[in-house]
Amino acid sequence: MAAAAVSTAASLTLPRRADHARATPLRRRHCVVRPLAAASSSNPAQQPATSTSGDAAVEGSPRRQVLVAGAAAAAAFVSRPCPAAFAEGTKGFLPVIDRKAGYSFVYPFGWQEVSVQGQDKVYKDVIEPLESVSINMIKTTKEDIRDLGPPNEVAEALVRKVLAPPTQKTKLIEAKQTEIDGRAYYTFEFTAQAPNFTRHALGTITIANGKFYTLATGANERRWDKMKDRLRTIVDSFKIETKV
Repeated sequence: MAAAAVSTAASLTLPRRADHARATPLRRRHCVVRPLAAASSSNPAQQPATSTSGDAAVEGSPRRQVLVAGAAAAAAFVSRPCPAAFAEGTKGFLPVIDRKAGYSFVYPFGWQEVSVQGQDKVYKDVIEPLESVSINMIKTTKEDIRDLGPPNEVAEALVRKVLAPPTQKTKLIEAKQTEIDGRAYYTFEFTAQAPNFTRHALGTITIANGKFYTLATGANERRWDKMKDRLRTIVDSFKIETKV
């Protein structure tokens, strides 16, 4: 199992992480959505709620399992507020729901969507560049994340081979298995030390729809105590959605 996990991680040729790659802010398109509770209200100030939508298409390379950012497609991505996103525990966050790609998660209010080659979606704090969340997908023939091995082995291989550059010293702090709607997820915490900074990060991975999903988020170590609860909210919110 350990060999399978290392082999799988080594075969993932992914682009630079969101905090190091050149990011291009996306032009956001806003629409007005009338909440159900306010549908009968005559006060205009109580009716509108704004949401953002973007679009992305992805193309996978079967030979090297490379995720390559494709041309934008208008119907590929749907991001809109939903009541659950503003439930207790997620206040101060905005939801991303991509039913075509088959996932959803939340990110902190104020982070901006940016375009990073090879990443499906990236949101980041423009002032603190190490504070970001990215999601990546590659094709796989596996059907369950547990097919790759136990959480510690899979997370260790992924961190060393994919999520951190080879020049950085990494340390896996914790890895565990969780389940959402009967589907297994591996969540983990790690640090990646560079000469001039250390990034404290969280990740979650799962397999569904013939794809290996990786969501990673983190912050500078000096801001970890301030950001850790928000970053854990991001990771805990990630789930596979029904595809359309």
